[in-house]
Amino acid sequence: MNTPLAEVLSVVLLVAVLLWAVLRPRGLPEAVLAVPAAGVVIATGAIPLEHAREEAERLGPVVGFLAAVLVLAHFCDVEGLFTACGAWTARWAAGRPVRLLTAVFALASVITAVLSLDATVVLLTPVVLATATRMGVSAKPHLYACAHLSNTASLLLPVSNLTNLLAFEASGLSFTRFAALMTLPWLVAIGAEYLVFRRFFDPDLTAPVQQAEAGEAPAVPLFALVTVGCTLAGFVVASAVGVTPAWAALAGALVLAGRALLRRRATPLTVVRAAAPAFCAFVLALGIVVRAVVDNGLAGALHRVLPDGAGLPALLGVAALAAVLANLINNLPAVLVLLPLTAGAGPGAVLAVLLGVNIGPNLTYAGSLATLLWRRIAQQGGHRAGLGEFTRLGLLAVPAALVPAVVGLWLSLRVVGS
Repeated sequence: MNTPLAEVLSVVLLVAVLLWAVLRPRGLPEAVLAVPAAGVVIATGAIPLEHAREEAERLGPVVGFLAAVLVLAHFCDVEGLFTACGAWTARWAAGRPVRLLTAVFALASVITAVLSLDATVVLLTPVVLATATRMGVSAKPHLYACAHLSNTASLLLPVSNLTNLLAFEASGLSFTRFAALMTLPWLVAIGAEYLVFRRFFDPDLTAPVQQAEAGEAPAVPLFALVTVGCTLAGFVVASAVGVTPAWAALAGALVLAGRALLRRRATPLTVVRAAAPAFCAFVLALGIVVRAVVDNGLAGALHRVLPDGAGLPALLGVAALAAVLANLINNLPAVLVLLPLTAGAGPGAVLAVLLGVNIGPNLTYAGSLATLLWRRIAQQGGHRAGLGEFTRLGLLAVPAALVPAVVGLWLSLRVVGS
């Protein structure tokens, strides 16, 4: 296929795949269109078979890691970890909405960092909604906090987000150095989001509490906590000895899943479903479609506008471009497109891309799949998240978090080193 036709076909298919993922007609999985689209770009020659194979080999370990973390998070929920977290936040808040928001920020930040953004969106959001309802406070600030922090708070560790896993592979950093460089940006971004939320939702946070329903405190699931702690330690050890952290994630997932199977609290089919095989197939297929777009002209266009250098202005420019691209084509395709173009500039540029594609999606619903999923969960809980309000909040929160986070990255690169 000649280049103009290949370019048009790959772009049309990418747009179609993203629209399908956003709308999900009849609730069908994202992979229903993505997998055939990947087959079309290969069959028509829009992407050479060798390039498609390279992309699948590059994404394969990352997707395997994602599946293991999803299983780990699911069985943490089965053990009662998220229910216990909800009870803790309610007790600490003591009927005060501002304290509840603070607790939700702390809890969502830790859960997103350790168990990935999917755990915050899928498992923590319903718990936060139920907790706010029991306390008789407005649920809106706390639900929006889950949405924003599933993106912003996923900056800390390579395991916090699929985009992080991709950036981790491209950066050449160890697990601990990645975390050291991202700690300051993570803290700064979360702090900036918190200040914006306090101001934006002030009427909700200062409204009188209607009721406060006390519930019995559940037992702390020590087995799940210990397993998660050992898994985190395994990430560090595996990275130090040159072994992919996916093995540590798999070990943690097997421990919790095996315990649930032995106690007849799960079936093998439950374990498979927890790994989200359809979503994993979607990620692989999307990667191939994006690679076709990159091969047929997008890489050259972006390369001309990407800032050069490792100084603060260049990092700000890279992060801003990544944020804009994430809102145009979703953050996962954005990171797949930008990482090959920035990897040669060093870890600083790669991590600046990560800041853009993780913080930037808070501007629009289409910015990340996690936000779209959160919206469905909020609607199922009886709360309509309006497009206008979400966008107004994003227009305040995204620049307020992104700019100081990039400055924090620039400082970290000078103190910690790349």
